[in-house]
Amino acid sequence: MPDGATGARRGRTVTTRSAEHRRGRLAGASAAALLASTLAACGGDTGASSQLTWYINPDSGGQAEIASRCTEAAGGAYTIEVAQLPRESNAQREQLIRRLAAEDDSIDLMSLDPPYIPEFAEAGFLAPVPEDVAQRVTEGVVESAVQGSTWDDELVAVPFWANTQLLWYKKSVVEQAGLDMEQPVTWEQMVQVAEDQGTTIAAQGIRAEALTVWLNALVESAGGSIITETAENPEDIQLGLTEDPAVRAAEVMNAVAPVGGPAFSTAGEDANVTDFEEGDAAFMVNWPFVWPRALSAVEAGTLDASVPEDYGWTLYPRVDEGEPSAPPYGGINIGVGAFSRNVEAAYEAAECIVSEENQSYYFTTNGNPASKAAVYDDPEVLEIFPMAPAIRESLELAAPRPQTVYYSEVSGALQRVYHPASAVVPGETGAEAADLILAVLRGEQLL
Repeated sequence: MPDGATGARRGRTVTTRSAEHRRGRLAGASAAALLASTLAACGGDTGASSQLTWYINPDSGGQAEIASRCTEAAGGAYTIEVAQLPRESNAQREQLIRRLAAEDDSIDLMSLDPPYIPEFAEAGFLAPVPEDVAQRVTEGVVESAVQGSTWDDELVAVPFWANTQLLWYKKSVVEQAGLDMEQPVTWEQMVQVAEDQGTTIAAQGIRAEALTVWLNALVESAGGSIITETAENPEDIQLGLTEDPAVRAAEVMNAVAPVGGPAFSTAGEDANVTDFEEGDAAFMVNWPFVWPRALSAVEAGTLDASVPEDYGWTLYPRVDEGEPSAPPYGGINIGVGAFSRNVEAAYEAAECIVSEENQSYYFTTNGNPASKAAVYDDPEVLEIFPMAPAIRESLELAAPRPQTVYYSEVSGALQRVYHPASAVVPGETGAEAADLILAVLRGEQLL
């Protein structure tokens, strides 16, 4: 990693419930997982065949294919059927929480968006990960994916695929501007080029989860955190929104807004790509789906081949020149339901799902980057995604969004106060957001 950056730089002081307290609430539901000793990665003799249901987020069929592969590899030990969750992440969360709150034992495996993992773990909805399984499924996994699967200093979900944002740029524009993209780039430099060249920066200014993703990346890149200390009592949560890193983040948002284009306040990831493909944007922060989308459009005849030929990519922009960036982290991790009747088989299946072979398959066919670092050396991955090394490096630097059981409330409050970015006031907006978050957690206000 550049400048010796490590995951420890973004470590937090955490005051939480003991693991024994949480496990006590799982009693009979997770006894099988606690007694499990050694699980084979794909297959093995678990006695009678277990019927497993995996609740998946929508994709291009990759998870269903992996379920079929693992069923075949299990040799009759288990079979995996998939059930599709709603498209929106918050709707996925709501459906799973409602069913798990009713102790639904049909939920054996579930694809979880990382920001919601602390909430599921703290509520007792996830069967504890056996120690030997935890050791195997974290071996060779990028740092951000391990962090995103951890709560109370314990691994509570199995890292599957890990996503991050890169800085995409037009090679023709930066060459004309004389900007050396072989060196770390700051937001200030990008704003200057955009102003000088009459171009724009495509970032996520929309009032949605994408705005929280951007704000969190800016605060973490400046060396801070939105939540500096969690607590069992929500009123005791400590926020970093009035500290210097949050002020710097607000300054960046202010600077980017004027060069974000006329629709910046409503621009999400898809709108950004359209602007980068067809509009004035010379820079864009976005996920790797940008690349296969462009190639598919060229193949379909809706985008000229010269457009992606002009694409360049590098690590997420820095807030301060001497401080490594902390790119956004996303993806999907696998949780095992606490009320499943087949916990041991479910963890065996989870190990198969996240195998290096299946992660490579998922990356090359569905475009979802792997959590295992070795996948980025796969020749097929490198052929399809020439930016794979940059994705891997970005994932090692990436920081999860605020890890809290109250994530929905925190994100909702941030979206309200930090939108539009043009109205953000450094030194004031952070305090306003902190007040709103605490008022919501105390039950004094509703979002």
